[in-house]
Amino acid sequence: MSAKSLVNGFNSGIVALTKVPGLGPLMRKSFVEITYVGRRSGKSFTTPVNFRRSGDSLVIGVALPDRKKWWRNFTGDGGPITLHLPGGDRRGHALAQRDERGRVTVRVRLEDSTVSPGNAD
Repeated sequence: MSAKSLVNGFNSGIVALTKVPGLGPLMRKSFVEITYVGRRSGKSFTTPVNFRRSGDSLVIGVALPDRKKWWRNFTGDGGPITLHLPGGDRRGHALAQRDERGRVTVRVRLEDSTVSPGNAD
């Protein structure tokens, strides 16, 4: 089994847990699916991430950042992102930063309005 298959299976499991009655609301306090457009491919991608709230922003900690590429779409000036939150999809601007110890965080400043599910991408 390839590493990509394992990651896809893990991600599918996390998404499924966020929909389980009783457990789902607890999971959604720290997990959210994000959708973004790849900077080179121009394709839309959706993946679950772990987050925490920090004031008016959400902060996504990227575990093992050198093995992942999605966060690189938000380096430099950052870029648009959609978060699929329980109250509705929210657009925002994401900015990735690497600290002196090599840790990567992606800070998302949310826009004011909710996006209808058909217009999330």
